Amino acid sequence: MGISDPGSFCWFELGTSDQPAAVTFYRSLFHWDVSESPMGPGEIYSMFTFRGLDAAAAYTLKAEQRSQGTPPHWMIYVAVTDADASSARAAELGGTVIVPPFDVFDFGRMAVIQDPTGAMFSIWQGRSHKGAGIWGTPGAASWGDLSTPDQARAAEFYSLLFGWRMVAGSDLHEAQPGEYFHILNGNDMIGGISPPEQRDPNAPPHWLTYFEAESCSAATTRAKSLGATAYLENMEISEEGHVSVVADPQGAVFGIHAKKR
Repeated sequence: MGISDPGSFCWFELGTSDQPAAVTFYRSLFHWDVSESPMGPGEIYSMFTFRGLDAAAAYTLKAEQRSQGTPPHWMIYVAVTDADASSARAAELGGTVIVPPFDVFDFGRMAVIQDPTGAMFSIWQGRSHKGAGIWGTPGAASWGDLSTPDQARAAEFYSLLFGWRMVAGSDLHEAQPGEYFHILNGNDMIGGISPPEQRDPNAPPHWLTYFEAESCSAATTRAKSLGATAYLENMEISEEGHVSVVADPQGAVFGIHAKKR
């Protein structure tokens, strides 16, 4: 897939309460390298790379975010051609623009949006930095999964905003309520929306980023040995492989996926 193509998941950013510890955890788990750059007074942006390609990043949650109760989390970004126009369109469709569009140096322009069902995501208009340089292989993000109590409303919102199609089954028919909605961006399968009965009713609506591994069980075991908590361990998902859902030592939740070998 073209990671920077409009509608693609293009960036994956960790906001954490203990950046040095989080960097150590993810470097050990996914064998990422890291380069660190100043992003403001006393602030560092940790850029994770894999095989020389940008994979994700981490920063320390600001005091304002922590005072508002924002927990450590992974933020998923969607590529757009015009952050201002996409933000305005999201608001027209019932979303809430939490952080209006702003420039990130000369790297690009972004905004933070909450969809009509409550899930947060960001949009990215890439300039000198288009986003991740790797996707779908071990060591890289490979899927975005939306947990929401209103599958139909969320699907309508994102389809109208990004042009996504919601399909199901091996024949990729138009998804029907109660099915798992696979998200097609153009011809690329990039994520999904679970039926509400499959989600934890006590969890707020959210996007879950999955990272690919050679072995789901080995990566999950490794994550736990590094201090992570596993909520779901090595669950088989038909012919697609296995998945786990874990929280890093600071509490940020992410998924692990591995294809059947």
